[in-house]
Amino acid sequence: MLLEDILQHNHAFVENKDYEGYVTNSVPDKHAVILTCMDTRLTELLPKAMNFKNGDVKILKTAGAIIKNPYGSVMRSILVAVHALQADEVYVVGHHDCGMSSLNADHFIEHMKVHGIDEEKINNLPVDAHDWFEGFDHVEDSVKSSVDLIENHPLLPDDVPVHGLVIDPKTGKLDIVINGYQ
Repeated sequence: MLLEDILQHNHAFVENKDYEGYVTNSVPDKHAVILTCMDTRLTELLPKAMNFKNGDVKILKTAGAIIKNPYGSVMRSILVAVHALQADEVYVVGHHDCGMSSLNADHFIEHMKVHGIDEEKINNLPVDAHDWFEGFDHVEDSVKSSVDLIENHPLLPDDVPVHGLVIDPKTGKLDIVINGYQ
């Protein structure tokens, strides 16, 4: 079982003091927060492609680097990074070949039903399930939408630049969608 493997590895990790190579503090050294996708291809690639190491930035991950709720936990985390942890820039980094691109909400909901989720539960969500699970056609548009929501939040200071980028998950090449300095 995976949990047992994790705990066994962790015991050796702590015993051997392997954590010492990762010691840092809670304030990001490069004073930035990144919202990116939870895609596993980006776990090590994105920080390397952006020249970040452990402790440099706060990294938040969502499906598709999407933020839709201005008062949800993702926006709250961005605001905490800015107001309490000295982040003075925000980066939204989407990626090509994203699983959220063209995600069909109807198919996704049907998949949930196959896995035992009752249709009544889906229909009684406090949000519209189709809107909530719908993907996007163009990653650049999705990045622009997330940047717009963050940039126009009433609790984000006007002097905090919000950048939008798209990364190639094969090469790490970054393309600018929105330069928050301009």
